[in-house]
Amino acid sequence: MRSLLIAFTCLSILSPLWPFGENPMPGRPLIIVNKTTNQLAFVDEGRVVKVYPVATGKKPESTPEGIFLTLFKTEYPGYSRKGIAGGDKDNPLGSRWIGFNANDTQGRIYGIHGTNRPESIGTRVSAGCIRMRNSDVEDLYERVPVGTKVRIMTGWKSFEEIGKEDGAILSPKRQNSSG
Repeated sequence: MRSLLIAFTCLSILSPLWPFGENPMPGRPLIIVNKTTNQLAFVDEGRVVKVYPVATGKKPESTPEGIFLTLFKTEYPGYSRKGIAGGDKDNPLGSRWIGFNANDTQGRIYGIHGTNRPESIGTRVSAGCIRMRNSDVEDLYERVPVGTKVRIMTGWKSFEEIGKEDGAILSPKRQNSSG
């Protein structure tokens, strides 16, 4: 029984699905998608590291808003709905898939992925996923650990403001008081 408890504790501590609360911890990675501007920001180590242009859902409700978790990542995903193999030039999912758990879908329906239609980036055209240029999603894929929180929203706040609200970026006041 004791060894089971130790194993469970170790798995809980080492789990990539950190933390189970509402917000990311300061310094931890966070992905922010702003559907108003069709941009995605990657926040890590308390700062906005990179901003990428993206395509989002055709209708406002197509791309769900909220805070989600990345559950898995796949290189050259297959497009099973139409039987298109991963890596095929006709594959609309491009070269990478970062699945997140919007609407209890376990990361298999909603994802951040590449595209075979780079001209669609910057528009509202998808069925609900976040599309990126293949080179951009490959860059993001290397930076993002499984378990990273994804915040999808609309509005005109800066990525820095949103990162501070979500706790991924400490405000100067909080930085000074925690030292």
